[in-house]
Amino acid sequence: MKNILVLACILLSLTACKENTSTTNEELSTTTSDSFSALLNDYYNENLMAHPLEATFMGDNTYNNVLPNVLDDNFIATEKAYLTRFKYEVNTFEDSDLTESQQLSKAVLNWECDINLSRLNFTAYTPVDQMWSINLMIGQFASGASAQPFKTVEDYKNWLERVDGFLLWMQSAEDNMKAGIKAKHVLPKSLIVKVLPQLKALTTKDLSAHLFYKPITNLPDGFSEEDKTNLTQDYKSMVLDKIVPAFEQLHTFMGTDYMLAGRISSGISDIPNGEAYYKHQIKLYTTTDMSADEIHKLGLTEVARILSEMEKVKKQVGYEGDIISFFDHVRNKKELMPFTTPEEVIENFNAIYNKMKPQVDKLFNIQPKTTFEVRRTEAFREASASAEYNPGSIAANRPGVFYVPIPDTKTYNIYSDESLFLHEAIPGHHFQISLQQENENLPKFRKALWYSAYGEGWALYTESLGKELGLYTDPYQYFGNLSAEMHRAIRLVVDTGIHTKGWSREKAIEYSLKNEAESEESITREIERYMANPGQALSYKIGQLKILELRAKAEEQLGDKFQISEFHNQILEPGCIPLALLQEKINAWIESNK
Repeated sequence: MKNILVLACILLSLTACKENTSTTNEELSTTTSDSFSALLNDYYNENLMAHPLEATFMGDNTYNNVLPNVLDDNFIATEKAYLTRFKYEVNTFEDSDLTESQQLSKAVLNWECDINLSRLNFTAYTPVDQMWSINLMIGQFASGASAQPFKTVEDYKNWLERVDGFLLWMQSAEDNMKAGIKAKHVLPKSLIVKVLPQLKALTTKDLSAHLFYKPITNLPDGFSEEDKTNLTQDYKSMVLDKIVPAFEQLHTFMGTDYMLAGRISSGISDIPNGEAYYKHQIKLYTTTDMSADEIHKLGLTEVARILSEMEKVKKQVGYEGDIISFFDHVRNKKELMPFTTPEEVIENFNAIYNKMKPQVDKLFNIQPKTTFEVRRTEAFREASASAEYNPGSIAANRPGVFYVPIPDTKTYNIYSDESLFLHEAIPGHHFQISLQQENENLPKFRKALWYSAYGEGWALYTESLGKELGLYTDPYQYFGNLSAEMHRAIRLVVDTGIHTKGWSREKAIEYSLKNEAESEESITREIERYMANPGQALSYKIGQLKILELRAKAEEQLGDKFQISEFHNQILEPGCIPLALLQEKINAWIESNK
């Protein structure tokens, strides 16, 4: 009996030891998880401090008065240091100690640090262009109709401080372009020509017509008379004494010395280190290791495939000419230009949404809470702008906005409006970005991420859902869908052609005119867009083809178990991630559901 009691005591002790060990492991796991979450949170906070415009877009008002000079050497050194530090710290965590979701966050943060450290190897010699630069975003903010809030007196004062930061950036931008002249890294003359009127528009001294004075024309009623008087004087001084002189100076420089130094060539390969820069841009925007040649050949294949589909539509509507003349027919068909006012264009997009909404609910059982609206693009940038989406924010009670440029209502052609709405609005960018921001299971840093291959790939994929959503019943609207897809396929050809094969601006325009129905004016804007930001245009088709590939695989392997709404949930749930990580995620989901 004594031996049995001793044995029992030993067994109880071992059991207690195991329980204590288990508790210790759980405690260690919790500690690791907390430490990892704290690291991600630290990265998020430091990144927002470095890039406060992102915070404003996210509805975080902490840095609404700040605009650091991202062109300043001290800023660049600080950014490099914190990216290097977080790259080291995130890799001190072993994958085996992290949850599946945390492992994905680790992989994403590694990618973020690597691609941004790579970016810092290149000097920003062309910080101003006709489409992508900070001065254009600040112009949107200045209008009072974008992400920058103008609801309180503090909001109005915050903007005055942020403008002071913007003016420092303006001076650095000019300094960098002067250095670019010496380094033979300058914009093509054809792009400089497009920048000049944008700058000129902000040199007006007519306060009632100045974009930066607009918030004063919309002062909230609740402000005291003293506050209204003081703010009015402060904004008058800001516009006339700071903004106008700064834009006059930059306009003069770009119209004289910089114009004389401007390139005749179109592609980035014609600047020093241009080939290396384009390789970086391909990786940045496609999140793949594809070469320019691979992408060019893929583009040629896709153009041929889509052309054959266009031929079918041409026959369906009874048009007997060749495809190029059919493009002209579509471009100039009066029935496809029915509007006389911009308001009618906007209302047509709202009607598209109302038509498809019942089917949206079937394909998407998780939808964003962030509200949405369609607006006309601001006049100061409308002539050079493409349709675009600006994210909303629940925190800031700000809707997502689909901006539509309408420079001439009478020539506005509606043949691609259905696919355009799917891409820029619902279920394209508005669903993807809003759900990412609203996902409480994502660490904060991933809520603010943007990878063009994923985001633009998703938006282009949603265009293919038109028939499932009750659209494209009109053959011309379906042709518009094919045209939109063709537009992105052409990008693979012309972007790589311009930047690696010596294509001129004119050759790229000619190729586009032969293969799509967009107007020459629209195509010209697009080609100049690719010239300004090499590689960005590649992201759409590369991302779309990957999502289509994953859907086809899921449909084939899951059979009757495949549910389109659940597939969409799986694609959207992680937010923006590189394509290789998305493929790993969907493959794991397919295996777990077989």
